Amino acid sequence: MGNKNKTISFRVSQEKFETLRDIAEERDISLSAVFRDYVDMLVAHGGQVEVVPEHEVGESADSTSESFPPKVEVPKSFVREHERLELEAEHLREQLEEHKRYVTKLRQELDEHDQEDVVHLDELDGDEDEDSPYRIGSSFDDSSI
Repeated sequence: MGNKNKTISFRVSQEKFETLRDIAEERDISLSAVFRDYVDMLVAHGGQVEVVPEHEVGESADSTSESFPPKVEVPKSFVREHERLELEAEHLREQLEEHKRYVTKLRQELDEHDQEDVVHLDELDGDEDEDSPYRIGSSFDDSSI
């Protein structure tokens, strides 16, 4: 099949387009060549490309000894704390999932139980006669008095 070129398209503002066209004319190359050069450079350097004006190209390499992108040294204690927090977060996620499963199980058990087993106090009040007195304590017989 061979090596096929792919086309990439994107939109830029009119001002930026004119600036890019001026750059291409200044270098006496096509506008497409500007982008091909940039993409080739990006691929060749593993995505670590810093775009700077030409007059700063020599300065930036001489004035800074840092590579692009900048790298930051992190203390081991910070890394260990981060790992500990990640483990704790994972443990808490597992506990949450376990709790959710337990709640789901309880809800299913509740739904499985027959609703007739539930006795509401309001329903009991309606069944009794209003005339019969309620007595608290021991019952006694009127004939014994």
